[in-house]
Amino acid sequence: MDDLERWRDEFPILASSVYMISNSLGAMPRQTRANLAEYAETWATRGVRGWEERWWEMPTEVGNKIARVIGAPAGTVSMHENVTTAQMVALSCLRPTAGRRRIVCSAMDFPSMIYLYRAQQAAGFELRVVPAEDDLTASTERLIAAIDETTAVVAFSHVLFRTSYIMDADAIIGHARRVGATTILDTYQSAGIIPVDVGALDADFAVGGCLKWLCGGPGNAFLYTRPDLLKRAQPSFTGWLSRRHPFDFDIEGSDLDFLASDRVDPGARTPRSDPSLRSDAMHMMNGTPSIPAYYAALAGLDIINAVGVNRIREASRAMTQRLLSRVDEYGFTSAASRDPDRLAGTVAVNVPEALRVARTLKARDFVVDYRPPVGVRISPHFYNTVDEIDRVMAEIASIATNRDYVDGGPASLVT
Repeated sequence: MDDLERWRDEFPILASSVYMISNSLGAMPRQTRANLAEYAETWATRGVRGWEERWWEMPTEVGNKIARVIGAPAGTVSMHENVTTAQMVALSCLRPTAGRRRIVCSAMDFPSMIYLYRAQQAAGFELRVVPAEDDLTASTERLIAAIDETTAVVAFSHVLFRTSYIMDADAIIGHARRVGATTILDTYQSAGIIPVDVGALDADFAVGGCLKWLCGGPGNAFLYTRPDLLKRAQPSFTGWLSRRHPFDFDIEGSDLDFLASDRVDPGARTPRSDPSLRSDAMHMMNGTPSIPAYYAALAGLDIINAVGVNRIREASRAMTQRLLSRVDEYGFTSAASRDPDRLAGTVAVNVPEALRVARTLKARDFVVDYRPPVGVRISPHFYNTVDEIDRVMAEIASIATNRDYVDGGPASLVT
């Protein structure tokens, strides 16, 4: 891992903290400060001209950098404020029918997604949440068994957020394709830490974000749309950014009769496209975007692409295995899979008073988080070291043994 240590200087927080929570918020690259200053300077000196000089097309610029990470063609990744919004855009391309109205997901998916899917029942969908296994994984076999010809949408996480368990996305998507269901793959906990190839997986849609392993900060979620589907997708959650000529301000530009009568079905035999929409991924977008977020995303994406996800995965596997060996050495337990091919970038360590341990660690500049019921989540990235793994585990053992928790002050909602 010596070749990766040269990147440590690019992340200022590493000089003052053992930063081990990149599955929640990736460390900020040094260049990001300059990029955000460039945004401020553009606003200060160019004003509204910033839109025509760069800002309007920045979703494509950032989306194409993400496309390189996830194995997508250029022009197929649109940008959104968060993954819930990106999921809603994908869902808005679909409608339930008498014979096909079920949404299938897993109880181990991120709760925001399940809240969204449940809300779609008001639009006529039915929701099937496949229960978790006793070890807090999701069974590929049980998920596949829930997917049949009545299924409209299969939406699932590539990597589970609590346990970092890698789902068999190829098997699930393949079965969904055979029965005619649309797939939405959530790559939030996989993009940037394990290899992802949405083209090879043949996903209809894939969502994710730059917040975590891509070191791009909040406000940078993305939606991949399969190229042939992109040509005919008609999201009802739309807006002016999706139009070929938005500054014509022409409310008659869309063929409303066409939209009403021919809402897209990914399995349609005679796809049609709305000529008023852009032909690239920006036709999946809606209102005016948050430009500062795009500036924040640039440096992290450039670094991830420079390092390469395969090299990141190699380093991550070594560090997660080191973490698990220390878990065993100290007599703790972990919900993390012991199969390295099924474990992504996080090892959750279950210790007594895990929430208090996590807060104590953060107060001492060992930056982690806590998730019930798995305990303290430790998520090293390529910029971390084996020495830091050993230090954080020794600190956990010391806190748990001596019960010397940091207390005082109001407890935050954030854990």
